[in-house]
Amino acid sequence: MKPVLLLASCVVLLLGACRWQAPRYPVAPVELSGATLRDNALLGLAPEGVATLFTAALKDSGRFEQKGAEAPREERPWRLTLDVPFTREVLKDGDPRSFAEVGANLILERFGGRLPQRYELVGLGEAPVEEDSPAGRQEAMRTALANVLRQVTESTVMQLTALDRTDEELVLDLKATDSRVREFSLRTLAERQHPAAAPLLIDRLKEATDAETVRRTMGSLVEMKARVAVPVLIDLARGRDLGFVQEIVFAVGEIGGPEAEAYLYTMAQGHDAPTVQAAAQQALDTLYASRKHSSAEARGPSRAD
Repeated sequence: MKPVLLLASCVVLLLGACRWQAPRYPVAPVELSGATLRDNALLGLAPEGVATLFTAALKDSGRFEQKGAEAPREERPWRLTLDVPFTREVLKDGDPRSFAEVGANLILERFGGRLPQRYELVGLGEAPVEEDSPAGRQEAMRTALANVLRQVTESTVMQLTALDRTDEELVLDLKATDSRVREFSLRTLAERQHPAAAPLLIDRLKEATDAETVRRTMGSLVEMKARVAVPVLIDLARGRDLGFVQEIVFAVGEIGGPEAEAYLYTMAQGHDAPTVQAAAQQALDTLYASRKHSSAEARGPSRAD
């Protein structure tokens, strides 16, 4: 290739690279919920100040575009609701310092499409208390707040990026080195009821030790109507308290299938606790009604001759 042509080709490639940029997501002004930020002496910030800091974190990421009330409906901005459930000071084994910790829950919501979209993200920011004084503690708490706001900002980008990716791309992302990429890919595949998600969710259900992870994983499997999860859920109910067994009963009923039906019938007829019997019968009745409704829809409307 002649030098001039080579130079021209390089310019075209560079211009193409410059024209591509990561998508920017439209967001409405940040809203705050919860009572932790009211008169919080540890932070010394009003709720409006925290909202301003989070808005700045979103802007600094370069991935969000603030939209006001006048935004066109077709842009469908995401509504962000931030809750700071706790601010606390903790000790860690082997470290003489105390640490400031700030938790954050962020709800992403978008309306106006075929279905409303809602996602929940959680984060934990921490910072060591370097100076044993009120001012030192407040400085550490504000650093922890900045860290958790940056963390949920990154998580928001990852969640919205996952929503833009194809099923094939998400399946590949399940092998990513970053655990957060794997998590958001799995969550999105589960939402789309992709078959690759069910085995991974079942593995997580078997390994989970905290109740929140178990319930969240159960919810994903229920949304997928993953019948392969029914035996695992039945095993999970053994030896648990009655309240959790009732949750399992309703989850199994929502998933449905012959194995679920047999389990619910057995529980409704023979469980020792009347509350569990009643829950199983209710789930069974709902399952029968749903099956009858589906059969009627499949037959189509009847018409008199």
